Amino acid sequence: MPEIGLFPLSLVLMPAERAPLHIFETRYKELINSCLADDAPFGMVLVDADQAREIGTRAHVVEVLQRFEDGRLNVIVEGGERFRILETHAVHSYFTAEIAEYADEAAPPGSDTFDAFLGEYLGVFDQLGMDAPQIELDSKLSFRVAAQLALGLDDKQELLQMRSETERLDKLSQLLPRAVFDARKHQVRRRAPTNGHARRLLDR
Repeated sequence: MPEIGLFPLSLVLMPAERAPLHIFETRYKELINSCLADDAPFGMVLVDADQAREIGTRAHVVEVLQRFEDGRLNVIVEGGERFRILETHAVHSYFTAEIAEYADEAAPPGSDTFDAFLGEYLGVFDQLGMDAPQIELDSKLSFRVAAQLALGLDDKQELLQMRSETERLDKLSQLLPRAVFDARKHQVRRRAPTNGHARRLLDR
């Protein structure tokens, strides 16, 4: 069975999602440098209350933004395929895990399902007077949308663990209004110190 280095974080990385990471702990500097040298992935798993989740995402470093003299790095990673942890080992300064593939079990939805979801997706943004983020229409649609929204860690992890694209799109339909509104509130907070229109934006 394949073995992979683990990077537990308070973060859920979706397949096809890109995220910036600041690498500063010695063990994870070792992990990332090893992955860069071998052009190999590492495993990102959500950890909370000192407990790592069983389902994670293969992550690849797609860009090194900055290297510091003390060995710290700023990198961009991209999520790949999902995996299930079978057994962990402490051979290196970081944990590694034997993993198994974790793929969808249900057949992909038909075009009607995709069309209906996209209608809801665009409609919610339109009602709030916001431009919907551009997304690719492919087999990772639900993951791409989840990566764009202001979702809680538990919601993202639940979506990551679902093994049906139809179920993920149904779940996202329920989360869309709240997630988009949360994103808009964040946007307003950032604008509030520079103008006087925060209340108008929220109430519109």
